Amino acid sequence: MNRVVHRCADRPVGSFIVELNLRRTSVGSTEVLHVSGEIDLATIPAFHNSLVRFSNEHRGARLVVDLDGVSACDDSALGVLLGAAGRLREADGDLVVLCTHTVLRERLFRTGFDRAVRVVATMTAAVAPDTAPR
Repeated sequence: MNRVVHRCADRPVGSFIVELNLRRTSVGSTEVLHVSGEIDLATIPAFHNSLVRFSNEHRGARLVVDLDGVSACDDSALGVLLGAAGRLREADGDLVVLCTHTVLRERLFRTGFDRAVRVVATMTAAVAPDTAPR
């Protein structure tokens, strides 16, 4: 079942609209948060609040955050994702990031984010059990 979680639109300096859309779905028994738009200074509070609520509602579960619709992602967004992964692990859960966008994927690997959070390129891999030791 698709349901809109949050839609945030702000007007920064200039005439560009900064927009962030967050939508929840389920793939089998795995909950997925689909993110599209820009995750930056203007939208980080909405992203953080939605991700905290999402992880609190599913404590102890493996959750997937789908970043395929993200056009911009700053360092604070990576910090929010790391924080959510830590909270989920404390409750015996886990966070998996789905990302096929080449530039963003390279950034996740270049920053070492992928050493802390599993990053996958397909939904099949995202919902499959992680067999790699941590």
